[in-house]
Amino acid sequence: MQFEIIFGIMPYDACEVIVPLDVPKKARQTYKENYLKITHGCGRMMLFAGDQKVEHMNSDFCGPGIDPADRCPEHLFEIASKGRIGIFETQLGLIAKYGQNYPNVPYMIKLNSKTDLIKTARVDPISSQWLDLEQVQEFKEESGLNILGVGYTVYLGSGHEAEMLSEAARLVYSAHKHGLITVLWMYPRGKAVKDEKDPHLIAGATGVAAALGSDFAKVNYPVKDGYKSSEVFQEAILAAGRTKVVCAGGESCDVKSFLQTLYDQIHVSGASGSATGRNIHQKATEDAVRMCNAVYAITVEGASVEAAWKIYQAKCAANL
Repeated sequence: MQFEIIFGIMPYDACEVIVPLDVPKKARQTYKENYLKITHGCGRMMLFAGDQKVEHMNSDFCGPGIDPADRCPEHLFEIASKGRIGIFETQLGLIAKYGQNYPNVPYMIKLNSKTDLIKTARVDPISSQWLDLEQVQEFKEESGLNILGVGYTVYLGSGHEAEMLSEAARLVYSAHKHGLITVLWMYPRGKAVKDEKDPHLIAGATGVAAALGSDFAKVNYPVKDGYKSSEVFQEAILAAGRTKVVCAGGESCDVKSFLQTLYDQIHVSGASGSATGRNIHQKATEDAVRMCNAVYAITVEGASVEAAWKIYQAKCAANL
């Protein structure tokens, strides 16, 4: 694939943006500006994920260890508006309901989602597109919101992968037509997939994302007995080429361990950002904002684990 290299203007004049040639000339400046906004000029994306209302239904928002504030969807928007993020990703319906009160949040619309009620052991997964890009563009223009990109999940290995691959390819092409940034969730999953976190399989998934032309690929962190995940993950980064790779945040864990893993993903493996949901929004608002700021510090600013840990521990009541 051929690319055109464009350099950003202030305040991002140090950032090189590689614009794929499926972005038409009239949309290249928009693409560049969207990319720079999402990555804050560093080329790495801090994605705050808020699509679990569908993916995991209420299990991620109500239960043991989850702050009561998380029971209301507006909690997500409050965090996104107060914390330091690159982009907040969720479904258009939620953005339409709450975006008018949070117009300054940078948004990414997740264009397909499914619940987890039907398990893979019963049926191979499929997640079809809810909206097309013309509808997204119309909503962006009518709402005036800061919509910078779109996301889509592909379940590689599913018996329905051909349908999802076709939708993903057309989605990327159409999104680039409008200068929008794309993130593909690339999850090997289905009855034919024996180990979803196999490093070689995940590297294959990032390669597929590159073939689809996506700007970013979101994958699970690989696991292999006898090996460090941060080392075997390097295969996936190389396989993706110019498609940037970010890791899913996974289930909630203690903050210090999460920050160390995040640091390793970026500064050892070579990932280009993070995608964090439950480890942020299941906390009370103040804690969630501090968690956002800590993740942002490692992802965008290149901070150490200790520096990020201090950010999380610090009080930020003045910012709330």
